[in-house]
Amino acid sequence: MDSGRIGEHGFLADGHSAALVDRAGSVNWWCPPRFDAPSVFGRLLDDQAGHWTIRPEDGFTSERSYLDDTLVLRTVFTTRSGSVAVTDTLALEPDARGHEIGLRSPRVLARLVEGLTGEVPMRMEYEPRFEYGRVRAYLTGSDGGVDATAGACRLSLRANVPLDLGGGEATARFTARSGTSHHFTLGYAETYGSGPPAMPDADRVVADAIAGWRSWVDLHRDQYRGLYRDQVRRSAMVVQGMTYQPSGAIVAAATTSLPEELGGDRNYDYRFVWVRDFSLTLRALWRAACPDEANRQFGWVSRAMGRIDDEPVPIMYGVQGERDLTEHTLDHLSGYAGSRPVFVGNDAWKQRQTDVLGEILDAAWLMRHYLDPMTPDVHHLLHALADQAVLDWRRPDAGMWEARDAERHYVSSKVQCWTALDRAVRFGLRIGDAGDVARWAAARDEVREAVLTRGWNDGLGAYTGAFDSDELDASVLIMPLVGFLPADDPRMRSTMDVVERGLSRDGLLRRWKDDPAGFVICSFWLVGCLAQAGEVDRAHRLFERLAARVNDLGLYAEQIDQATGEHLGNFPQAFSHIGLINAAGQLTEAQERLGTSARQAVPTGAGTTEGARR
Repeated sequence: MDSGRIGEHGFLADGHSAALVDRAGSVNWWCPPRFDAPSVFGRLLDDQAGHWTIRPEDGFTSERSYLDDTLVLRTVFTTRSGSVAVTDTLALEPDARGHEIGLRSPRVLARLVEGLTGEVPMRMEYEPRFEYGRVRAYLTGSDGGVDATAGACRLSLRANVPLDLGGGEATARFTARSGTSHHFTLGYAETYGSGPPAMPDADRVVADAIAGWRSWVDLHRDQYRGLYRDQVRRSAMVVQGMTYQPSGAIVAAATTSLPEELGGDRNYDYRFVWVRDFSLTLRALWRAACPDEANRQFGWVSRAMGRIDDEPVPIMYGVQGERDLTEHTLDHLSGYAGSRPVFVGNDAWKQRQTDVLGEILDAAWLMRHYLDPMTPDVHHLLHALADQAVLDWRRPDAGMWEARDAERHYVSSKVQCWTALDRAVRFGLRIGDAGDVARWAAARDEVREAVLTRGWNDGLGAYTGAFDSDELDASVLIMPLVGFLPADDPRMRSTMDVVERGLSRDGLLRRWKDDPAGFVICSFWLVGCLAQAGEVDRAHRLFERLAARVNDLGLYAEQIDQATGEHLGNFPQAFSHIGLINAAGQLTEAQERLGTSARQAVPTGAGTTEGARR
């Protein structure tokens, strides 16, 4: 049995890591200590890399949903003999509520099997494989369960059904009858220097997770009152689930090496934190969560960066602020659908990407009232980044798409250098003296003139991806979103049309002409541009087509195949959900400018994202 398609997976989270569960009841991905730790279940990347499956013995259909306002997943299997529900969740700390959830999660995965109708013969298969499938653990029976230990990891599985051991796996067969329940609890701990894995009862874990997630939602329920509230709230919860709560850092995705193209080699590790996402993330949190989350994000990035002077600004970090994310391949894994290599780490950390200067200063401007009085370290950081923008805007870089062949003069990087300088000028004497402000303003105007002159292609009638180029690139859609040009500027308006005609299909926008699939956040950028240009109805139609592209649980990958609709790339992708939140907010603002009331549109064909309350 294989791991299923990317978009067939559900997402569980506990504030430290994530697990992915497919429609057939198989946990195909879990890295218990933290998002970027080695997996104990890795069948997503190789059929032999470990899984934990609970499903009916015979043929079945399945329907699933999250319990309302949670990341607790309930899958209902229907067979000829009856129906059974499997409820899956990662444990939160007992009694943790609100902003406390995820801070001290016990690293436990609980599965609760409940008979609904008739009698359903069930099968459980438990095959842990440590270190991304490299290590088969010794399994030993214990009271009511089985222990697995190898190297630095140990897992303990407890169940109220008999378990059979053999060949590095445990199996069970049992019957789910109407009104009965079967409990499975899997706990993780380090082999050395810690106590045994936590072993709470699955019933308690599920109840606590439901209460914990709903308490977080209740804190933020009235924060967002704009359009598409259901979709925004679901996306906000996904972003919360992608947050490493001890530090407040938000990872780009829960997985590594899920391909942009099936069989391709652009299969990178996204379990890290990109500074590029910073400003957009803060805006999304500001809209859909609350300033507490945004404040944590800004505090995290300022601590991670440390003192910045003349050296290039790091563009990404580990969840605790680690800088060295050196990439290596896992050659023993076959890769998702044969897509190799499989990477751990990401060498983009070594790149120069000057767009990050604008992201940080723009985020600081958004948070300016919360930065008053400004601490000396933040003052130094913002001043140093503005000074870097004065020099670095003239240099080529790897760009926001992290080109690995050569550096170029990317238009989006120049625009974000302009953003850095523009926000520094707005801060004015709060971060520099009069001479600094004059210098930043002069450089800002130079950047603008260069972009307007060398970024524009008369033949295409559009701004292009790089200076003096004839290649379209969706990254130029950030220009109105950061205030570089108004969306109704004639050249910008022409660019939007040309980019949409050249790169879009069925509402999905590729990044460039040879991009293998539509890039979700670029499509949402186009929504924002159209809304700002006053084409609100057209923006609504595009938004609703995009919102209907989620999987049945309301989740996005990074990309979606323009022909088949299949989700591609790492999953779930925070950037995609951040794009939805910000596009909904931009639509709300545009509609308010037109003097019309907010509506609660539900896209036709959108998957069910909520289930029954429990």
